[in-house]
Amino acid sequence: FRKLFVMPEEEKLVNYYSCSYWKGKVPRQGWLYLSINHLCFYSYLLGKEAKLVIRWADVIQLEKNATLLLPDMVCVSTRCSEHVFSVFLNINETFKLMEQLANIAMRQLLDNKGFEQDRCLPKLKKKSPKKVSALKRDLDARAKSERYRALFRLPKDEKLDGHTDCTLWTPFNKMHILGQMFVSTNYICFTSKEETICSLIIPIREVTIVEKADSCNVLPSPLSISTKNKMTFLFANLKDRDFLVQRISDFLQQTTSKIYFEREITGSLSSSDDEVGTTMFICLLSRVPTATQALMTMYRRRSPEEFNPKLAKEFLKEQAWKNHFTEYGQGVCMYRTEKTKKLVLQGIPESMRGELWLLFSGAINEMATHPGYYEDLVEKSMGKYNLATEEIERDLHRSLPEHPAFQNEMGIAALRRVLTAYAFRNPNIGYCQAMNIVTSVLLLYAKEEEAFWLLVALCERMLPDYYNTRVVGALVDQGVFEELAHVYVPQLYDCMQALGVISTISLSWFLTLFLSVMPFESAVVVVDCFFYEGIKVIFQLALSVLDANIHQLLGCKDDGEAMTILGRYLDSVTNKDSTLPPIPHLHSLLTDNGDPHPEVDIFKLVRISYEKFGSIRADVIEQMRFKQRLRVIQAIEDTTKRNVVRTIVTETPFSIDELEELYALFKAEHLTSCYWGSTSNPMSRHDPSLPYLEQYRIDLEQFKVLFALLFPWACGTHADDLALRVFRLLDHNTDALINFREFISGLSVLCHGDLTEKLKFLYKIHILPGSQFIELCKTLYNMFSEDPSEQELYHATATVTSLLLEMGEVGKLFSCRSKRERVRRKPCDGETNSCITGPLEDIKLEDSSPKDTATSSVMLISDDETKDDTSTSSYSVLSAGSHELDDKLQCEDIAEDTVLIRNGGLPHSDWAITFEQFLASVLTEQALVQYFEKPVEIATRITNAKNVRKVGHQHMSVSDYEISLSG
Repeated sequence: FRKLFVMPEEEKLVNYYSCSYWKGKVPRQGWLYLSINHLCFYSYLLGKEAKLVIRWADVIQLEKNATLLLPDMVCVSTRCSEHVFSVFLNINETFKLMEQLANIAMRQLLDNKGFEQDRCLPKLKKKSPKKVSALKRDLDARAKSERYRALFRLPKDEKLDGHTDCTLWTPFNKMHILGQMFVSTNYICFTSKEETICSLIIPIREVTIVEKADSCNVLPSPLSISTKNKMTFLFANLKDRDFLVQRISDFLQQTTSKIYFEREITGSLSSSDDEVGTTMFICLLSRVPTATQALMTMYRRRSPEEFNPKLAKEFLKEQAWKNHFTEYGQGVCMYRTEKTKKLVLQGIPESMRGELWLLFSGAINEMATHPGYYEDLVEKSMGKYNLATEEIERDLHRSLPEHPAFQNEMGIAALRRVLTAYAFRNPNIGYCQAMNIVTSVLLLYAKEEEAFWLLVALCERMLPDYYNTRVVGALVDQGVFEELAHVYVPQLYDCMQALGVISTISLSWFLTLFLSVMPFESAVVVVDCFFYEGIKVIFQLALSVLDANIHQLLGCKDDGEAMTILGRYLDSVTNKDSTLPPIPHLHSLLTDNGDPHPEVDIFKLVRISYEKFGSIRADVIEQMRFKQRLRVIQAIEDTTKRNVVRTIVTETPFSIDELEELYALFKAEHLTSCYWGSTSNPMSRHDPSLPYLEQYRIDLEQFKVLFALLFPWACGTHADDLALRVFRLLDHNTDALINFREFISGLSVLCHGDLTEKLKFLYKIHILPGSQFIELCKTLYNMFSEDPSEQELYHATATVTSLLLEMGEVGKLFSCRSKRERVRRKPCDGETNSCITGPLEDIKLEDSSPKDTATSSVMLISDDETKDDTSTSSYSVLSAGSHELDDKLQCEDIAEDTVLIRNGGLPHSDWAITFEQFLASVLTEQALVQYFEKPVEIATRITNAKNVRKVGHQHMSVSDYEISLSG
């Protein structure tokens, strides 16, 4: 694979498949190679070779299609082409792997984290007849673990160890339920074959006994698991019970050891001096003031006379849940059945809301396994300020301002602590608008620490990528919603698309889970359902709202009218069971401009959403999300590119098309380093929060690749040294990285600059300590090495350098006197004006580090020693002879009186040339004038760069490339 496609060792092949590639109307039989970063195809038929290479990061659509002629077909689309593959032996396996690899690439575009192989995969129990690469096993294991975590709402780092078919004895209906058991390091889970019958989550931290029960005809190979809350679960029909018991016992032992170790530490803290030690430990645990109860309990305004019937109904709900707990168990180990779902849809009692939200979201597991974590975060984040904390402060008083809990400092302080702690936990997200609204509702029903872990569950698992700087997750689900609307309300879809309403409404609905558009007491019922069922509830409810207003919406003439209809409808959604006093809804106050809409009962709306749209499945939503994620992320990248080009187009003579191509090459070099390694961290070179022009930056090694491909002076053996000099000049802020604007500024001069600009650029890049005159000569000779007029240019260069030497000698006579006077006033400084001895012929290409006053140096200065402050830079640089980045240097813009000098060891031995002299000397040779005046056609270089693959120093210089070569 690496030999065929000239890939470096870092590029890992995952798997390869026999298939046909359709080019035109003729299929070409060959092999499809799927690696971590590329899709490659190779064919060799009748003496003709064909190759195709597509980077996963360039894929905008991946579809599995079927026609009469081609029942199994995969279509891969990029921005500029479409590729069709068919005749697979196992198309489902191939397509799943392609989806996974494309997803990894999209994730890399989002957060710049390269793929890291899992070295801790469990060993195979039995030898498989088919050889499977470790990388393929890793990806398969990742996919299974992701599905496992999503199904049971487990923490993000939980890895599935294995699964097996079995039966579970359910005491509530006295039946053996057929299903699957899943085992991981910290959990044992079960789900029935029929999704709605029963599911079960048993944290291993809760397990006390795992034992084999006696087998019988009715109950073959049974396994009994007992928990701390006196519940016993009986599994049977286990194919490899002994192995399973051993695995669970091993995990149990690891968990027990961990708990014992933590208790031992706790004991050592509190055992000495009994009461004193205990008091100290308690103080440590409660060192940060946090709200120890839900805000709703402190700020509940209730009039018993007015709400008696509602209180009675609330009491009945509480009793129903208590009866449910008695029959099905309480806490994380409860049996979750269809009856549980019905109770949730009827509304969770206010007193139990926090407990059940924690349970159904899985936040209870993360909180149980991270004791003291939240308090530590609060303590570390208190008093620290950054952009996120500024935004949090600005939004604190906009969070449910109509609720009394957030009309005083206690509620505001709790909200501040939770949001700030999360911003410090996850700086990639930090803080996003809408998080304040959701968090304020969480604080009403849960304790402060519980609200924090609920927010973690929301941001990191249940609503992935919703609350980052580009709200990618919400945009993805907006696309999914449009797709669902097209399927379920087709007669409305075209009208809504024309008005642009769907994209407008869905963002506010999804980001705040309807909390910002519905009355509070109704919206919390939506949150109840969301924590139990996940995002599918939000899609169902949104479709129901559109469906209920279909006739009015079809008559709308503009988006404002449609928004008004939907706003009034949502404002009218009521919760007649709520025991809370009416809270004025801010959205309703802002949109109240006519007759009120007839009231809509929230429970009826939820029930209708299940009846009409309950067939939407979570796995189908995930499939749609993948498709939309490709589109959204690539659209964001295209928007970034357009913004960059629009910003910089007035600063450069390059055309818009050329700038877009150059930006694609620049970004591709950054991406290549993400997965093939680089001397600098990719995370430090890409920051989406920066202005568009500064988001992608490249380091020296990456610049060398682009320099060799695009810059006209990159010729000969001196190219790398010249690239270094150009890089230093372009790096204005001296951070050892250059952004796209800096890159284009240099390329513009060399491609479209006039004679003076190009010579000034050439002169500037040699304003460094070291034998610069000789380096300048070497640069010129190498620059002309591939030119058709090479000999003529060499002759002209020899003439110019001789002339410059003579000018330097003459200039020495005029500068000796002033130099001698300055030396008398100020001793020779080894750092700034290195003194040397000997004639000009003694200049040697040695390390230019200023070790003593006898070090050879040539540098540019001004006659009056004043600095032009337009582009002063200081670097850690490479000396001419040793190529080590270890010296400090300064690079100033060229003033009219700047001179290239060679300081002698004695004050009177001085040699210097000015830029005017350098320019005048070059103008004496017509061949050099024609060379520097000749414009460079960048389009040809861009085309070559896109089609040339150059591997070296763990880099591959390719951008948006799809190479299809045939012999």
